[in-house]
Amino acid sequence: MNEYMNVLKHHYADFKGRARRREYWMFVLVNFIITVVLTTVDSLAGLRLGEGPQTVGILSAVYALAVLIPGLALSVRRLHDTGRSGWWVLLALVPIVGAIVLLVFYVFESQPGSNKWGPNPKEHGGVAAAPSW
Repeated sequence: MNEYMNVLKHHYADFKGRARRREYWMFVLVNFIITVVLTTVDSLAGLRLGEGPQTVGILSAVYALAVLIPGLALSVRRLHDTGRSGWWVLLALVPIVGAIVLLVFYVFESQPGSNKWGPNPKEHGGVAAAPSW
């Protein structure tokens, strides 16, 4: 839960630096659990917009919008940690294949030592800031 709150409090729109695997996957896990709970509450309380398969839960939609920027920033920092440019996140726009490739990238080990996005957060105990040069 600390990783989740750290992303929201300290790195809400921080696209610079690097993020460890643990930080990324803990954010994804907590995000998934919260989304399931909110979707269930939306369904039980009838808080839906639209008809048929296009219905959207109000609470889950508001939550999704609230975590869109920090989730995107975290994804970019995770790619930086593996030595890749954050622009690789645009692969998500390619159906199926893009998601699979990004999943593989997110699972990769951190690039050892410093890279052009900063020092290895694993070696420095957290999220590493971008270098000041």
